[in-house]
Amino acid sequence: MPNPSPPSADGLLGLVGATPLVELTRVSPRPGRLRFFAKLEGQNPSGSIKDRIALAMVLDAERRGLIGPGSTLIEASTGNTAIALAMVARRRGYHLKVVVPEGVVPSIADVLSLYGVELCWVKPKAGMVGAIEAASEMSARGEGHALRQFDNPVNVLTHMNTTGAEIAAALPRVDVFVAGIGTGGTLMGVSRRLREQNPALRVIGVEPRMGERLQGLRSLNDGYHPPLLDLDALSARYLVGSDTALNMMRRVVREEGVMAGVSCGAVLHAALQATRDLEEGIVVCMFSDGGWKYLPARPWEAAANHDPNLDETHWW
Repeated sequence: MPNPSPPSADGLLGLVGATPLVELTRVSPRPGRLRFFAKLEGQNPSGSIKDRIALAMVLDAERRGLIGPGSTLIEASTGNTAIALAMVARRRGYHLKVVVPEGVVPSIADVLSLYGVELCWVKPKAGMVGAIEAASEMSARGEGHALRQFDNPVNVLTHMNTTGAEIAAALPRVDVFVAGIGTGGTLMGVSRRLREQNPALRVIGVEPRMGERLQGLRSLNDGYHPPLLDLDALSARYLVGSDTALNMMRRVVREEGVMAGVSCGAVLHAALQATRDLEEGIVVCMFSDGGWKYLPARPWEAAANHDPNLDETHWW
């Protein structure tokens, strides 16, 4: 048994980052030669990778004198970033307004309400594009400081200097890195750090199939291209359907024992598809959150007879 960690001198926020990187020993079609690792970001205090950027963006705004005791923070989010910011705001003494499209997952709205977050709704048709615009307008009217996760350079730098650095310290070389497309911060930041070790690194971005929804992922066909995302830095994009993602989520739980989120299922599916012709190598999959918050939707019952090979699109 490993020795228990000593108490964090920084309290709850001192536990952000340094998440486990575990080998998935049962999913590889070529065990021992083609090795798959998962970065378990659900082990962060609020349960997702977004704890990293939430804390970093708030600390950056503090250092720059943009916020102070009692300030109001504003962000557009439908899930993990909002929850992460709710935690950070509570610990640092800020009020938080989250702009969210109507129809957000009820369990996520419940968590935000429990934290005391002020939810500002936009019509479902407006989507995240409308939420981002509304957050900017609120900030311009003086209602608070917009953290702007979708174009804040701190997002990329945080993943390069923490998430990517942790992976690089654990593995001498990574051949393929796979992560979902959201703000683009994880893909860009981690890949920059890993390419310092291996310039030939393949970087795979994962997004929902057109017309479908996967919590935490964004389709570039929705009409919004995150400014942080450089498509030229990607080796390939995979579009994964919700049924496929849910089935792979269930497989990860039952075969590996990892309670991974829905987007993690999409990422692992894309990783397996992208490495079909790879005989050996190291593949790192970004598991951005845990599966606990999705249990009310009973994902283990979804699409039990669905053929995942019919539900995946590879773009370049």
